[in-house]
Amino acid sequence: MENRNYTSDFILLGLLNHTRAHIFLFGLMLTVVFISLLVNALMIFLIHQDRRLHTPMYFLLSQLSLMDMMLVFTIVPKMAADYLTGKKFISPVSCGFQIFFFLTLDGGESFLLAAMSYDRYVAVCHPLRYPVLMSWQLCLRMILGSWFLGAADGLMQAVATLSFPFCKSHEIDHFFCEPPTLLRLACVGTSVFEYAMYICCVLMILVPFSVILTSYNLILAAVLHMRSTEAHKKALATCSSHLAVVGLFYGATTFIYIRPKSYRSANHDKIVSTFYTIFTPALKPLIYSLRNNDVMGALAKCTGNCAALNHH
Repeated sequence: MENRNYTSDFILLGLLNHTRAHIFLFGLMLTVVFISLLVNALMIFLIHQDRRLHTPMYFLLSQLSLMDMMLVFTIVPKMAADYLTGKKFISPVSCGFQIFFFLTLDGGESFLLAAMSYDRYVAVCHPLRYPVLMSWQLCLRMILGSWFLGAADGLMQAVATLSFPFCKSHEIDHFFCEPPTLLRLACVGTSVFEYAMYICCVLMILVPFSVILTSYNLILAAVLHMRSTEAHKKALATCSSHLAVVGLFYGATTFIYIRPKSYRSANHDKIVSTFYTIFTPALKPLIYSLRNNDVMGALAKCTGNCAALNHH
């Protein structure tokens, strides 16, 4: 093993050193990752178990939790293994798979959030026509479309990024393979591809974001005309949770992919990437569940059933 030739492999420089403060931060991140996996798995379980949550809205939410869990598994195990063992090598094939899954989940989530905003628009603005305008067939098409568009973007960028010759240092100043960081190592001009990638990312972000903005503007207009205080509060509570998640997701993604190249910094990229690959997946289900009476009711029911079984 010691004589292995690593010349074709990349070296991930990582995020943390082995100082006392960084060891504490590493432990904190692993704790957040555990919480993230736990709460997302719990969300999927509750939606699957409770019949009251068998609606398109919650099915879309379960897919969001699934994407977040997969994102954590795509990034964190390799990062943790590198930090603990000190072996920071990653093969081009593994790097390509990491790019593919990361962008599939990132892009898929962008379109999934747009689908969720449309679902809320129909529920608030056209409640009587909800079963028609937001049918299960349309819901499934939206989910499959989100996965397909994300996978198409991931495959294209993974193949194109790794097609460049890397004749400079193979050290990637990051804790996982991300196209913008990897392209800095290429020894040929990448400006054409970077421009194409920029346009692709703009479309992948702005098209769903436009749908989200339009949906919530229409929702806000409808809410302002509601006479029922209860309906007014319920609509605002649900939509504010969705908007909080949208802000977290698009804020970080825009910072990484649409920010001008002259303003990019490896340290800033790593910090923001840490936020949306480790911390945000834990925050999303907490935001949705704490502001949602149906989810809290399902959790209380599940807890009650478990307590009853323990007494028997």
